[in-house]
Amino acid sequence: MASRPTAEFRAEAVRMALTTGLPRKQVAADLGIGFSTLSRWIQQDRRNPEKPSAQSDLEHEIAELRRENRLLREERDVLKKGHPVLRGAKQMRFAFITKNRDTLPINRLCQIMDVSPRGYRAFCNRPISAGQRKDMVVLAHIRDQFEQSLGSYGRPRMTEELKELGLDVGHRRVGRLMKENGIKVRRNKKFKATTDSNHSFNIAPNLLNRDFSAERPNQKWAGDISYVWTQEGWLYLAVILDLHSRRVIGWAVSSRMKRDLAIRALKMAIALRRPPKGCIHHTDRGSQYCSHDYQKLLRQHGFQVSMSGTGNCYDNAAVETFFKTIKAELLWQRSWPTRRSAELAIFEYVNGFYNPRRRHSALGWESPLAFERKAA
Repeated sequence: MASRPTAEFRAEAVRMALTTGLPRKQVAADLGIGFSTLSRWIQQDRRNPEKPSAQSDLEHEIAELRRENRLLREERDVLKKGHPVLRGAKQMRFAFITKNRDTLPINRLCQIMDVSPRGYRAFCNRPISAGQRKDMVVLAHIRDQFEQSLGSYGRPRMTEELKELGLDVGHRRVGRLMKENGIKVRRNKKFKATTDSNHSFNIAPNLLNRDFSAERPNQKWAGDISYVWTQEGWLYLAVILDLHSRRVIGWAVSSRMKRDLAIRALKMAIALRRPPKGCIHHTDRGSQYCSHDYQKLLRQHGFQVSMSGTGNCYDNAAVETFFKTIKAELLWQRSWPTRRSAELAIFEYVNGFYNPRRRHSALGWESPLAFERKAA
């Protein structure tokens, strides 16, 4: 025959049921007693309350503090993951509860997310709407295009890309889905000076005068030099853009920033485009572009030479924008163990993404190659 529970055991069982916040069935199971027995003890305790002693008051206060501390820890852990969700619509909060329902009881999660358990149950039982189905389809395409764009497409470019795929979407829907799912462009910034204007070469006037528009291909070209850090040292990148379409028509890389770097990029552009005489060629006043060899090559092909003002990056803003783009979308996204690895990545970016696919606001959200085909 089992022994009867002592008064101390009964009191402890009642205290656990009333102060720990655990379900009474769980308390009864943990203590090895029946749920009905525990319920009867609680009722008896409420009908015959004893005058609490100072010690029991202290124990009760400690138990309450422990319970509050546990609840706060639960809220903290949930809010770490759900902080952005709390500012979103109820649908987002319901989805968050579904995703995390194994960590805490549903009612507790509903309390933290400031929604009702009844509303959550209705959400779970409600069939998916046509709008939600479309959101799921659009989101799948957004994730795919975001990966293909190397994480570079924000809301405007993403919207144009999805429309090109035949999806009937607007900026608001795309922006909302990207925000709700944490899809955002990351930017970093580094700096290294690459222009050496302290030389004795001749300086050309600024024929471009910040007019970066061109009615036809091979009317205005612009060039510049930038850099990327690798574990082997600096890798320098020289490019030539056709300002009509912002297409990269010539580029070269080198471990040293010498005049042959700029000359190789120019020769590549000339071989690709065979420009007519009179094409404006605009750069900064760097020694590479003012050198006798570089200027001789320009004269041989009939270019009109144009140069920026002293220390004024806005005079060559189109190329500066390209460098900002390739650094933010590619070069700053990871470290480069060798110069060769960075060179291959640049080649793939320029020829596989920037020229054929990347959309430009200045081109009406067309890619350089698509814009040239339409203009032809």
